[in-house]
Amino acid sequence: MPRTPLINPERRRRGIYLLPNLFTTAALFAGFYAIVQAMNLRFEAAAVAIFVAMVLDGLDGRVARLTRTQSEFGAQYDSLSDMVSFGAAPALVVYEWALKDMGKIGWIAAFIYCAGAALRLARFNTNIDVVDKRFFQGMPSPAAAALVAGMVWVGIDNGFSGDQLRWLACGLTMFAGLTMVSNVPYYSGKEINLRRSVPFIVILGVMLAFALISIDPALVLFMLFVAYSGSGYVMLLTRRPRAKADAGPTDEPPTDG
Repeated sequence: MPRTPLINPERRRRGIYLLPNLFTTAALFAGFYAIVQAMNLRFEAAAVAIFVAMVLDGLDGRVARLTRTQSEFGAQYDSLSDMVSFGAAPALVVYEWALKDMGKIGWIAAFIYCAGAALRLARFNTNIDVVDKRFFQGMPSPAAAALVAGMVWVGIDNGFSGDQLRWLACGLTMFAGLTMVSNVPYYSGKEINLRRSVPFIVILGVMLAFALISIDPALVLFMLFVAYSGSGYVMLLTRRPRAKADAGPTDEPPTDG
């Protein structure tokens, strides 16, 4: 009687985990949707889609860790999705909304942002095992995308046209692109354990945050990411004096022991 061939365990490991990659695919779709809406001049819908992509991108990693379904494929797929949703999409949205009529300056600003996102993701993938996981090296691309898309959303929500805010948009776009490839530290929040019990006050704070965002989603979200983008520079400035103090005086002559 012929024996049934055993399944190669290496072949079994090559399978793709469905649940976390569904969230990644949804984030990729939201980024692609933002590009399509920007081409159709529906900039508010495009900006909102980028925020949706940001939420979905935050969920895929959490779901993978909670369900222990991390994989190399998932990590690479997530980076490619991030490049579309947080690199190409915000650059195209802000270019079509405010930078198009600025000539070379406009498309150079959009390219600086797009290139910054690509370099940021490449550096993150190569340094993932050697950096302090509590902090990002440079502003993360979802936060940079939220900063740019939030400005577009706030501008439209308050009746401003892209031409009226084009210089602000240009400066903010270049700032976001350059900060992504800087060495400015940003808090990552990766040590937060969702499976651990928390005090009741934390749940109350989350409820209040949702209530605050519901009052004026565009403005509140934009201000939150403005504050986050500045927090890295504050942390950088406060770290330097502390590092010098820890190093101690260096100008004292050596003594014979």
